[in-house]
Amino acid sequence: MSADPGTRVRVKDLGRLQGWRDNTLVGFGIVTGLAGSGDASNNRATRQALANVLSRFNLGIAPDQVQSRNVASVMVTATLPPFARVGDNIDVVIASTGDARSLVGGSLLPTALQGPNGRIYALAQGALSVGGYRYDAQGNVVQKNHPTVGAIPGGGSIEVAVGAQMIGPDNKVMFVLAEPDYTTAGRVADALNSLFGLPLASARDAAGIEIEVPAAERGRLVDFFARIESASVEPDRRARVIVNERSGVIVSGGDVRIAVVAISHGDLKVSVISENSVSQPVLVRQSGAGVRSLPLTNAEVHVNESASGYLPPGPTTVADLVQALARFKTSTRDIISILRAIKAAGALHAELVIQ
Repeated sequence: MSADPGTRVRVKDLGRLQGWRDNTLVGFGIVTGLAGSGDASNNRATRQALANVLSRFNLGIAPDQVQSRNVASVMVTATLPPFARVGDNIDVVIASTGDARSLVGGSLLPTALQGPNGRIYALAQGALSVGGYRYDAQGNVVQKNHPTVGAIPGGGSIEVAVGAQMIGPDNKVMFVLAEPDYTTAGRVADALNSLFGLPLASARDAAGIEIEVPAAERGRLVDFFARIESASVEPDRRARVIVNERSGVIVSGGDVRIAVVAISHGDLKVSVISENSVSQPVLVRQSGAGVRSLPLTNAEVHVNESASGYLPPGPTTVADLVQALARFKTSTRDIISILRAIKAAGALHAELVIQ
């Protein structure tokens, strides 16, 4: 039986070619121009960093003489994309490392961004864009979002080009699935062999499909990789139910099956009602020390236990079960508890992921 064209996806959307990866860059910098919201004067790291910067301009100032709260020490991070060219711009993120209250209005001094190997690949500088603010006066504080983290769109300039080695010494490339699955790996290999008309691809494991590059395609790798990415397959999906207890969200595939199971849930409500009244003395003509009003409290306890049951008609799906429980006006929290109990009973034929 042929697959539904609506369920077929491109190989490009299932993973990546081995060698195609991003690289993380990091650097230590200084943000200046703050309106008194920077690091405190007793922050030794900030004072030393600012003294080092001033020494480059022939200003010999000792770190203990730096008393400005208009500067803040920050960490700068960025992602270096594959095949980056010299002069390309990348976005950078700035986060305070000291006790600065806000980075609003600040500007990042030129900062070198290094890779894990210690080599400098980019330089970052520019005015910060902070999606928040903080203002305080005489103990009153008004703050929105996190003003100690900002960003500079396009604030990083690549100084060293980065390439990627896509083909191995045996003239083969490896396609790596984002979600390892033996069935999907086999289908990708079959689709590529059918596309090229040659047995070029073979699934090595649940995540990797090894593809041999023909001699005629080695001079046209871009076209060859584009044909690989444009192939379409029907990926196999693992039955999975995602439950987020904090927000009460339940997400599952529409065909996740549940075996025959009986469900019963109840709710015990106990309410205590207290009624206060005052007893006034009657038929007393003269008041005295022993004659006074007496407060009374009458308490009533009511217990209400409501229970309901549900029996799915034969094997059903999680979607059908959730809709049926919703008709019973079952809360999302109770539905989550019911799903966990069904999984414990062995009637939920899927992986239950609790977030």
